[in-house]
Amino acid sequence: MPTVAFNQPFSVLAPAKLNLRLKITGRRPDGYHELVSIMAPVDLFDHIELEFIEEPGIQMTCRGYSAPANAENLAWRAAQSFFSRSGRRKGLSIALTKRIPVAAGLGGGSSDAAAVLMALNETLCTSQPLSPKRLAELALELGADVPFFLKRNPCMAHGIGEILEPIQKWPSLSYIIVMPDISVSTAAVYEALDQPSFAVLKEDKREFELTTDDCYDIIRNLEKMPVEVCRLLENDLERITASRFPIIREIKQSLTDAGAIGALMSGSGPSVFGIFDSKPRARHAKSVLDAATLGRVFVVDGINSWGVVKW
Repeated sequence: MPTVAFNQPFSVLAPAKLNLRLKITGRRPDGYHELVSIMAPVDLFDHIELEFIEEPGIQMTCRGYSAPANAENLAWRAAQSFFSRSGRRKGLSIALTKRIPVAAGLGGGSSDAAAVLMALNETLCTSQPLSPKRLAELALELGADVPFFLKRNPCMAHGIGEILEPIQKWPSLSYIIVMPDISVSTAAVYEALDQPSFAVLKEDKREFELTTDDCYDIIRNLEKMPVEVCRLLENDLERITASRFPIIREIKQSLTDAGAIGALMSGSGPSVFGIFDSKPRARHAKSVLDAATLGRVFVVDGINSWGVVKW
């Protein structure tokens, strides 16, 4: 790929993700929670336009869903981190169009950061790009979900999310995402997770949980039996968020009533998704859910890969 001219902008796609399984397995001394998670990207994209400029530093604008246009934004920080580690000193303009709801449990900010890292690595370092390992290290410094978006595949994640096993034969499924008009603090959800009351509940249900070996067996059979994906659906954070916001359970029930073969909250919420075995069924269900006014409704498809840079 040729080096980009300073006046030649290029576009980057950054997809949302869904957590089809999120099991918290422990807490490290540094405060991070260890987990086992299954994540799948979907075709709800943020659009990022990048352009190299003469003036040093990073300039940023945002439109769509509200997001900071400064160092608080993970995309901005990803560019800064890349420039500092790669030794490049070019100026950069970032124009971000947020189409993924913010603070929704869909990973939009992490995806933006990963997209910027990959795009800069492809365009600035054509002769000596950063290795996948070095890029993953930069990603993890930005956030636990960022390395997942470098893989561009559904994955099973371990550790704090940085140990990733791509799932190559993920079934073609459609999803409906419902984003209610509420605000959820991820930090507060994880803080509640560590309270003794939750630990007792978690112990009570342990015998009913799928083991990691069970998960692998299900994943191996997904190509033959796509509906088996519903057996994976479990989220340790859902009970906490739903106890504070009962609309989470209402949305799940509404998705099931509308024909979803399974439903779950994604991440720490508040987005809730339903799985559909065909796009027509998902579209029909959207009209039902729109009328229920439970929140903003998106119909999306799962994706197994996506392009990084578009000229």
